[in-house]
Amino acid sequence: MKKLIVILLAVISLTSVQSKAGEIEKYKSLFTINFIRYVGWPDESKQGDFVIGVMKNSLLASELKSQTAGKKFGFQNIVVKEFNNLDEIASCQILYVSQGFSFARNAQELKNRVGKNTLIISEDNGAISKGSIINFVVIDDLLKFEVSPTNAQDSGLTLSSALVSMKNAIKM
Repeated sequence: MKKLIVILLAVISLTSVQSKAGEIEKYKSLFTINFIRYVGWPDESKQGDFVIGVMKNSLLASELKSQTAGKKFGFQNIVVKEFNNLDEIASCQILYVSQGFSFARNAQELKNRVGKNTLIISEDNGAISKGSIINFVVIDDLLKFEVSPTNAQDSGLTLSSALVSMKNAIKM
């Protein structure tokens, strides 16, 4: 009987951790989709599909696919692509680099692969100083994000003042 209770508690706690992680990914995907509207995209980014690439985070990619199914940005279909390593990275308007892949260590290679005009979103301490444009951070158990208008400008993008001044944005 004690073994059964221990097993049940372990399953409940694992389920709670997984659902909390799922909730966080849901919020990150909602933010990511909403960021699209607050970016000044150059004309070349408005051709073909609007591609959101996700590096090493299948849960986030799944959330993004679910939330963008059948949706468009302007006249562009929103397409979510998953990447598991550097060699898979292809052209995209947004590249989301999860904690599972060190942005800080691979920043230059990632930026080389996507080129200019890509909004790079990360969740790695120090990522803004390495060239990320938006970086998710957790402060006092709250999901927040850092933004760098300078990094955006260096990438050929413009962030709206509304994005930079959002309540949970930390301007860097």
